[in-house]
Amino acid sequence: MPLTFTLDPAITPALRDGVLDLWTDVSNAGGSVGFVPPVTPDEIRPELVRHFVAMAEGRTRLLVGHDEAGRVAATAFLARNTHRLMTHWLWLYTVMVHPRHQGRGYGRDLLAAAEEAARGLGGIEGIRLTCRGGHGLERFYASCGYKEVGRVPDAIRVGPGDDRDEIVMLLPLR
Repeated sequence: MPLTFTLDPAITPALRDGVLDLWTDVSNAGGSVGFVPPVTPDEIRPELVRHFVAMAEGRTRLLVGHDEAGRVAATAFLARNTHRLMTHWLWLYTVMVHPRHQGRGYGRDLLAAAEEAARGLGGIEGIRLTCRGGHGLERFYASCGYKEVGRVPDAIRVGPGDDRDEIVMLLPLR
């Protein structure tokens, strides 16, 4: 059954807790979303609050996918570029699909919903994101239309002796 996507949902305690649980579960399953397992909701909460503050300031938008049971199953944050010479593209951050839903095409659905949302914002000509090397994520994003446009070797230190490339991907919208 497909996910139901909502851009800019009301931030209720249930949504907040759902996003926090999703982020924790994705991180602990090895997902490349800013944390290294094991991680607790209390460790992630300050980062989620920073995202919510950016939303309240109008700099970031939240896209949420709910599963058939109404649980938060996927998210992505769309952040406008604030540099006056780069307002024609935005960043896609914290792209997550819950591990229990992986392999069902929901990641592609999430990226398609993010593209649709970006096109609806007006004046946006591209979406940029970064991903961590070592998991083949760049191949997944490429299969969804993104192009690798940059790579910084060993930019991400996952742990002692475990450095990964930061890969910059771009989806042109025109």
